Amino acid sequence: MEKLEQMYEGKAKKVFATDEKDKVIVSYKDDATAGDGAKRGTIVGKGAINNRMTNFLMQLLEKQGVPTHFVEELDDRNTVVKKVEIVPLEVIIRNISAGSFAKRYGVEEGIVFDEPTLEFSLKNDDLHDPLINRYHVLALKLATKDELDRISEMAFKVNEVLKAYFLKLNVKLVDFKLEFGRTEDGSIVLADEISPDTCRFWDADTNEKLDKDRFRRDMGGVEDAYKEMMHRVFGEQA
Repeated sequence: MEKLEQMYEGKAKKVFATDEKDKVIVSYKDDATAGDGAKRGTIVGKGAINNRMTNFLMQLLEKQGVPTHFVEELDDRNTVVKKVEIVPLEVIIRNISAGSFAKRYGVEEGIVFDEPTLEFSLKNDDLHDPLINRYHVLALKLATKDELDRISEMAFKVNEVLKAYFLKLNVKLVDFKLEFGRTEDGSIVLADEISPDTCRFWDADTNEKLDKDRFRRDMGGVEDAYKEMMHRVFGEQA
């Protein structure tokens, strides 16, 4: 497969066309941003960690019946994925209060919910990714009712699988953001990434943060946290 011109560059990844029109190559960067890009920096090695972890978790989810855009890992930073039209929603699943949820509702971090919550936000940096409900999504024609039902069902399934998986690694899956895309035939698949950039991971014993919050909050030890998650997922092979 031949890598052709760059089609898109986001905050964490570049996307390249290929000689197969239904596939693209995603290339992961070490660039890090927070606060809608207000804070910028570099997390050395994060591109390779996020790429490998995402691909591993996508394949794990595929085995559990969740369709994804994953096709093939080329190397530490580059992966072939199905070309999709991204549904312009961030789909957030929360198991424990943290981050913007705690701030928005004036509660402490660390409250374990009886059931996971699901939020949608409009994928738009200029508007600061505002929260949006099902009725807004339908009014703006961002997705159909059937697509929204499918996305919600898949998001809860992803949570069920990943929460159990990470608990075996002594990690609490606090919350995470997903994105979904439409393939050429209109099917909804899981897209984007699953990594310390998009998930909150806390050590199950100490609640130590093992994710991008260390960068957002200037806590230090950012690279070490990403490496620790890589080590827990891949063991000595990392």
